[in-house]
Amino acid sequence: MRVFITGGTGLIGSAVVAELLSAGHSVTALTRSDASAARAEAAGAAVLRGGLADLAVLRAGAQQADGVIHLAFSNDFSSPEALAHGIAEEGAALAALGDALVGTDKPLVTASGTPCVAGRVAIEDDPLPTDGPVAGRSRSVTRALDLASRGVRSSAVRLPRTVHNEGQGGFAGLLADIARRTGVAGYPGDGAQRWPAVHARDAAVLFRLALEKAPAGSAWHAVADEGDPVRDIAAVIGRRLGLPVESVPQENFGSLGPIFAADQPASGARARAALGWQPTHPSLLDDLEKIEA
Repeated sequence: MRVFITGGTGLIGSAVVAELLSAGHSVTALTRSDASAARAEAAGAAVLRGGLADLAVLRAGAQQADGVIHLAFSNDFSSPEALAHGIAEEGAALAALGDALVGTDKPLVTASGTPCVAGRVAIEDDPLPTDGPVAGRSRSVTRALDLASRGVRSSAVRLPRTVHNEGQGGFAGLLADIARRTGVAGYPGDGAQRWPAVHARDAAVLFRLALEKAPAGSAWHAVADEGDPVRDIAAVIGRRLGLPVESVPQENFGSLGPIFAADQPASGARARAALGWQPTHPSLLDDLEKIEA
């Protein structure tokens, strides 16, 4: 299959590209800079130059492919305004990709987050959040899944807040970065709130499986670790960095504070049962042992 991918040189995307190529697919990656183009080509992918705002380029890439995987996002959480801009940009890009595939029955796989459900573990039947700082991303993904009625084999791989590799990535990676900057491995509240996680290379396998055989309009949880208490995550970070571990005010985490404080375990059982997905790489707590001061 000829696959067009956005975000193919990031932590998750580079793992997805490697997984696709190892499975015999060919890959064209959207790249904005010379550096990212060089990384994509070194990995074995062809390159289409452009960014998420280049809607004509996105449509052309999708039209020339047998399937599309969308992963790109600005990842600018510096302010509510920056986050809102990134969400709007991604929404327009995903709409352009979907429009290019209408009536073709080709797969469009996009990424979203696992939902937070009060009092229990989230599953795929639970809806994505319609309020809060990332609700716009939920609406974009929902619109993409609705394209199933217009001849697109759309699906969503719901990623936990921490997708990790070599001790880096996701919310746990942000906690480590904040710890280095502040001198404290902090966590909001009592730290009992649970965060699900998955290794990037395991998530990549699920993206490939969704591309190859997920039914139209379906969602799948790429969750290997159902939920580690945040204080346990912070404890490993603190020990590896030689820093004190303690509760800090939620406000210390800025716009992400409410999300950091939420209990949000999730299950990946359905993907295992229906698609044959089997995570095999290190758990989050084991992977965090690779953090370096």
